[in-house]
Amino acid sequence: MTDIRPIRNEEDYARALADIERYFDDEPEPGTPEGDRFDLLALVIGDYERKHWAIEPADAPDVVAARLEDTGTNRKDLARPLGSKSRASEFPNRRRYLTMERVRALHAEWHTPLEVLVKPYALRKDDKPTRGSRQNAD
Repeated sequence: MTDIRPIRNEEDYARALADIERYFDDEPEPGTPEGDRFDLLALVIGDYERKHWAIEPADAPDVVAARLEDTGTNRKDLARPLGSKSRASEFPNRRRYLTMERVRALHAEWHTPLEVLVKPYALRKDDKPTRGSRQNAD
């Protein structure tokens, strides 16, 4: 059994992946020396991936746009919880922020998690706030 070392670069990462791959078809018993080795390899690989390839959680416009696509729902259906057809276009296209009223409506009607809906998100930089809007809120 080779020593397990911290992963400092892509070469170390590739070596660790090759080492752990042999366990995928026949995972060792927990508490055995091979089981401990498997657990340690998974820890150092996971730590390296979190530091170098962190995946940001999706924000509200991305989640709603994905739901529209995945379920075959259209913007007309989104207009009800958002209050208008224009908001149903502006929000997923990052041209308008959600107000708390719209957050509550999307949560209640579409069962979208509140933590996703209230997380800050960026608007498109090429768009200017609409006249009379407070940071493009409704």
